Amino acid sequence: MEPNEAGAPAEVGTGNGVVRAVSSSGKHTFSKPGRDRIRLLAGLGVEGDAHLGTTVKHRSRVARDPSQPNLRQVHLIHAELLAELNEQGYDVAPGQLGENVTTEGVDLLGLPTGTLLRLGDSAEVEVTGLRNPCRQIEDFRTGLLARVVGRAEDGSVVRRAGIMGVVRTGGEVAPGDPIVVTLPPPPHRPLERV
Repeated sequence: MEPNEAGAPAEVGTGNGVVRAVSSSGKHTFSKPGRDRIRLLAGLGVEGDAHLGTTVKHRSRVARDPSQPNLRQVHLIHAELLAELNEQGYDVAPGQLGENVTTEGVDLLGLPTGTLLRLGDSAEVEVTGLRNPCRQIEDFRTGLLARVVGRAEDGSVVRRAGIMGVVRTGGEVAPGDPIVVTLPPPPHRPLERV
């Protein structure tokens, strides 16, 4: 989508997207328990979550270089994926794949890098890239990894386990909150793994 006539980035999905669930865990657990609400802290992530911080918190990344910027402060997954997985016989509820925010009505995987997602009244998350599905998904449910990562016809890797972002504006987020999508100015860069 192109900028509007005033030259500002266009909003899409206004009123169409909604937060279905929010989750967090203070420990490095694969699944995160559901919450009534979470608080996003600008530049840091989800208050009380193990991945909160300006530098990487995922253990494998910390082992490589703990000074890397944390581009994975907030993990979002679309409820449509969970519904699809459940239809295929996998029992997957919100938060069980490690996401902080479960969305509905927004094509998360189709967003370009730099998209802003306003969650609720004030919280804003800037999309940084795709979650790279890991072996823990397979350990959680046998066969599930093949459902969230695969290959396109051209051989490129297709990642479907959600997106990652950083908190630009803090605020509380709760189930039922609206999601407003603001695309960055073109040219748009497709999401890559972060």
